[in-house]
Amino acid sequence: MKNNTIYTLLLLMIFGTSLLAQKSSDLLWGFDERKLVETKWKYNYTLQKETNTILHKADKDYQYYLYFRYDKTFQQYLNGQFSGGSWQLNGKTLSYKFRDIDSFEIAVLNKGNLVIEFQQSNALGKYQYHFSRVSSDKSPFIKPAYELPDVIVETKAQKRAKRKSWLRLLFTRKKKNKERINLVGNGKYISIELAGGGYYGGINPVIRDYIHIKSNGRLIKEFKSKKGGLQVHKAYISRIELEQFMEYVQAQGFFEMERIYDCDDLFCAKRKTKSPKPIPLRLVIAYGNKRKIVTVTIWGLDKNKVNYVPHPKGLDNIIYAIQEMANRQ
Repeated sequence: MKNNTIYTLLLLMIFGTSLLAQKSSDLLWGFDERKLVETKWKYNYTLQKETNTILHKADKDYQYYLYFRYDKTFQQYLNGQFSGGSWQLNGKTLSYKFRDIDSFEIAVLNKGNLVIEFQQSNALGKYQYHFSRVSSDKSPFIKPAYELPDVIVETKAQKRAKRKSWLRLLFTRKKKNKERINLVGNGKYISIELAGGGYYGGINPVIRDYIHIKSNGRLIKEFKSKKGGLQVHKAYISRIELEQFMEYVQAQGFFEMERIYDCDDLFCAKRKTKSPKPIPLRLVIAYGNKRKIVTVTIWGLDKNKVNYVPHPKGLDNIIYAIQEMANRQ
């Protein structure tokens, strides 16, 4: 009996230690930026960390919202005024400008809460901004007209959570098989590949950024940076959503675009030789018997905020829509 008690206590100690290590891993090694991508936050209060004193609270006269977009830009809303810039997450350091602060340390980041710390040069101690996550319909940020409606992307784990009984499981499988025959078997072949874009440089340069959406709705996003290693995100997009997206692609005139968009002046040509080095963007879309490859030799804005290579606005619209689908959690 005594031995069994000791064994049980040892198991509890080991299990408790592993849970503690799992919860503290973010604080030790930094946060995954996917936890921030396409999230919207509402400011609640400012805390003086050392004294645990609330210095300021949000009220009807002070409203601050923050939106981290998939393209590494952010939008903020402060008392009726919109502004923005670029953001970057490196470990626990979140770089984005608010008032006279350029970077913050993340103390808490989970599905519902965001706490960021900073220290002013003329003050002792650290301060914290506390945010709570909000949905799109409860934030002041309006989706741009060029973006698609919200795409329903479900992981396998989310689907399993919806199955409450074996009867429902069997019924769901039969229904899905029927939909697969109707929508995939009789539908046109679809393949979407997006690779590259942006610039190679900075603190943590991107080595690989690749998105592939297959005809069966399988979405695979591979992202690799010099410090972060390879990250693979997989999800599923319904055939109905894929067909809607292909209608959008054709409406933007994708299959009528040029095969390559390149520099048309010396200023642009010189930019290719400067650092950070531009990474050509390549978009391949196949729909039935149509297939098009479009390449833009310099795509995306650098610190000078210049669009170096002229190309159709519709191409940007398609790229942003694909990135949104791939980054949706």
